[in-house]
Amino acid sequence: MKIKNKKLLKLIFAALFAAVLAVTSQIAIPTPLLVPITLQTFIIALGGYLFGTTTTLSGVMVYITLGAIGLPVFSGFRGGAQVLFSATGGFIIGFLILAAACGLSIKLKRDILKIALSLLGLLLCHLCGTAVFSIVTNTPFFEAFMVSSLLFLIKDIILVILAFYISKKIKQRF
Repeated sequence: MKIKNKKLLKLIFAALFAAVLAVTSQIAIPTPLLVPITLQTFIIALGGYLFGTTTTLSGVMVYITLGAIGLPVFSGFRGGAQVLFSATGGFIIGFLILAAACGLSIKLKRDILKIALSLLGLLLCHLCGTAVFSIVTNTPFFEAFMVSSLLFLIKDIILVILAFYISKKIKQRF
């Protein structure tokens, strides 16, 4: 079956991507640091590498909108606009930056540049998350970074690079 309408296909992929992101958000390991360990950055990076900027950003925006209106799509089956203003809300908003960076990176020629742009997006996502964490918890920025981001950043760097190489394998197959 061949779908001729590319806009419809992108819409379907964005909706499916939002659903996958919502499901994988529930695979979370709670930590005493207020920020759970999840695979969201992996899924967003993989989506960006496979679908590009527009589709992935649309999917992340659908995910955030569904969560903001109260559907329990955020980690820990949380939902509501208050989650976006909680200690982890900046990371959720930062997903948009990560999605854009990974999606844009596929237009570059060299793999090292693709990974570098993606890691820049990841860093900006973490800075956004750290800034909101710092404000919400009334913690100095550096301390907030050490508590809410540093350990997760190391994991996320590995996951973004892994997503890049997995996407290459998927693209070779299809």
